[in-house]
Amino acid sequence: MSFTPLQAQPVPFVNTLMPQPAHISEGSGNLALGTQFTACEDKFHDGRLDRAVSRLLVRLKSETGLQIATAPGACSATLTVSVDGAGEAIQSDDEDESYSLEVTGDGAHLHAATVVGAIHGLATVYQLVQAAGDGWVMPAVSIQDAPRFRWRGLMIDSSRHWIPIDVIYRTLDGMAAVKMNVFHWHLSDDQGFRIESKVFPKLQELGSDGDYYTQDQVRSVIAYARDRGIRVVPEFDIPGHALSWLVGYPDLASGVGTDGKGNHQGPYAISREYGVFDPVLDPTRESTYQFLDKFISEMTALFPDPYFHVGGDENNGVQWKNNPRIQAFMKAHDLKDTAALQTYFNQKLLPILKKNHKKMIGWDEIFAPGLDKDAVIQSWRGFDSLAASAKAGYGGILSAGYYLDHIDSAEQHYAVDPIPAGSDLTAEQAARIFGGEACMWSEHLSPRSVDSRIWPRTAVVAERLWSPQSVSDVSDMYRRLWVESVRLEDFGLQHLSAEDMALRKLAAPEIATPDQVAPLRIFASVLQPVGFDERYQLQHTSQLTPMDHLIDAVRPDPPSRFEVEAAVAEYLKHPSADSPAHAQLEAWFQQWVTTAPQLAPLMKAPLLQEAAPKAEQFGQLGQLGLDALKYLDAKQAAPAGWKDQSLALLKSAKEPIGKVRFTVLEPLTQLVQSVQ
Repeated sequence: MSFTPLQAQPVPFVNTLMPQPAHISEGSGNLALGTQFTACEDKFHDGRLDRAVSRLLVRLKSETGLQIATAPGACSATLTVSVDGAGEAIQSDDEDESYSLEVTGDGAHLHAATVVGAIHGLATVYQLVQAAGDGWVMPAVSIQDAPRFRWRGLMIDSSRHWIPIDVIYRTLDGMAAVKMNVFHWHLSDDQGFRIESKVFPKLQELGSDGDYYTQDQVRSVIAYARDRGIRVVPEFDIPGHALSWLVGYPDLASGVGTDGKGNHQGPYAISREYGVFDPVLDPTRESTYQFLDKFISEMTALFPDPYFHVGGDENNGVQWKNNPRIQAFMKAHDLKDTAALQTYFNQKLLPILKKNHKKMIGWDEIFAPGLDKDAVIQSWRGFDSLAASAKAGYGGILSAGYYLDHIDSAEQHYAVDPIPAGSDLTAEQAARIFGGEACMWSEHLSPRSVDSRIWPRTAVVAERLWSPQSVSDVSDMYRRLWVESVRLEDFGLQHLSAEDMALRKLAAPEIATPDQVAPLRIFASVLQPVGFDERYQLQHTSQLTPMDHLIDAVRPDPPSRFEVEAAVAEYLKHPSADSPAHAQLEAWFQQWVTTAPQLAPLMKAPLLQEAAPKAEQFGQLGQLGLDALKYLDAKQAAPAGWKDQSLALLKSAKEPIGKVRFTVLEPLTQLVQSVQ
């Protein structure tokens, strides 16, 4: 028997869209959704658009529980999709991504110039659906939307730790949900060469530990991404970060060999450690470019995108400086330093790329005198470096400030703009900044933790790159982000569910039922991992380090950080036991006090023991918060020594234990400091 909900009740529009559209205005009324909801394409359609509409209908069916048709139908539909044409045969950074959407009580109409624009508009349609009484509605709205930046990317490093193909697929679905359009795939580094080469098979056979993507898998990923309006840009890091190349082909290296002249190389091995290593490709041998010519021709035939990323970062030049033959070459070619030699290398690469109809992208280090103006600079160093390259005539992409592995908050990422307000760039120079990319380097990742490191914070970067610069309210961003985080689970992402699974495993399943793990969930809700550098110092992580401790379970920037901060700020405006903020804070603090003793048996589990002192501090922090509220409510001074003891506890609690940190110490410090 099919279920038809009761008539949806009119409700006010609650805007949870992410990213926010360029222009949106609210109409009157709602479009009620029922089993008769259908969608059609009234002008152009092709397989890609048909599949996009069908995906929307399947998700709407899942979201609402309505038995609606999951394929486009005849054009007397609830949702009409009007597309002018297919768009570019090979999607580029110039593709028209705009769309408009009109929703009234009678129906919805989506118009786009291209299928890519329609894909973005369909993502908005999904986000508009909201519950209304016993039914579902879309609010009446008028949206005219287009991205602020044409390059809105996410880079995933598959080299340091292997990223399984299913993670890539669901990541692409998440990217499409928030209108990102570039998947930057980092496929080679010192720790692994992650793609099949049929021309030089020893690259993956000896350089990957057996973990690499076949060419058929890559084609499938590219097709999957294209269906979602996403381009795939490969990166092969050269001339540095190239150990995985040299394992199978040591003659490419620059090191001085057994004859003292650099004519015999190696042996080399994949690095299990992380950092900057001496081995690099030899830019002085024609055989190096002959090899790269064949390899790049093979890879560019596989990846249709107009751009090809050559890395170019963190070459320390040691092998070049220590090889007499290379030093003689530099002198003969009037190359004053290793930076000039790297520019020579890039100049030799450019004709190879151009022959294959590709444009070069590289990290900051490729930006040097003599670099061809066709090259694009991706900046990990910051806006000043990016601006300098734009002023010099180069296209650019910002990644500094969007490094997800640094465990910065969504708020911090939100504050970073590829073209900050007050920038001195001219309009022509600003136009050379294509946009930005979030970066997920994988030194500290496992397949279980990867989603929580990428999501939901990447949605905030997506909004910064899509929405007008004036969309900047942090409180509203978090309100919408937490809704979007739950929506993303419908795309198969595991950033929320993986934490619970990891906590159950940590608590030892043979002694802990799901209910018994509840105190650990409460404890974990106020914890987050330490940052990249701090983790490396505390753990000295390598490719062989197990990623199965509390730090790997808890999420970056959980809701507790902003929620407690906001509640404390609201309460301190007018401290009173009658305020809603007081009630919320008191409930949290009492929960911590009650939970702390329940944690004790769980923290005896082998993988939780190192964090046991943090669990003891958890209850103490709750009592500190209750005491502070009591004194502030009564407007009375605390007993002698209480404030000093409380601040000492907070200082002690700031120290990472078990490589995790509390998220709530700053607002607690504000409470204590406010007590007389």
